[in-house]
Amino acid sequence: MQPLKKIVAIGPECTGKSTLCAHLAHHFETLWCPEFARDYLLSNGISYTYEDLLTIAKGQLALEDECVSLMVTRQPPITIPRHSPLSARHSSLLFIDTNMYVMKVWCEYVFGKCHQFILDEIASGKYDLYLLCNIDLPWVKDELREYPDEQARKELYNIYKDILISQQTPWVEITGSNEERLQNAIDAIENFL
Repeated sequence: MQPLKKIVAIGPECTGKSTLCAHLAHHFETLWCPEFARDYLLSNGISYTYEDLLTIAKGQLALEDECVSLMVTRQPPITIPRHSPLSARHSSLLFIDTNMYVMKVWCEYVFGKCHQFILDEIASGKYDLYLLCNIDLPWVKDELREYPDEQARKELYNIYKDILISQQTPWVEITGSNEERLQNAIDAIENFL
């Protein structure tokens, strides 16, 4: 098996991160790591505190570690045909919906400060490619989403973009409809590999 490559979808809420990760994992016949915050907030109540964000960050990292462990310990996936020229390469991809950059932005945007734990994890974390999801999808209301206003969405998007510009890991912007996003991401990943 090739070395594991971690590809992270980040961006403001309602930009298709979860959908993109699920579709990419299906396309490349591999695993994806969902966003821990959604289940946590649905289970514990949608009102959250600054301390809850630390719990969510630790839960996200634990979920990611669990997915990495599954990727590292499993045999070559049965679902990938042995004759596929892409099977060995693609079975080493893990798609991750959200990482500590998202937690940093969330903490700072809502509470004006960020837990040192999150900052330390950002400094030590290793990822291979970021997919920055643009705000060009329509905003869809659900019980967890907080920012329907276009100005807030633009502001958050620019915060994510500034973060990615200021770090060393490669990244690409993902735009368009869900179908276009998937194809754009597939193309970017193929070019990256």
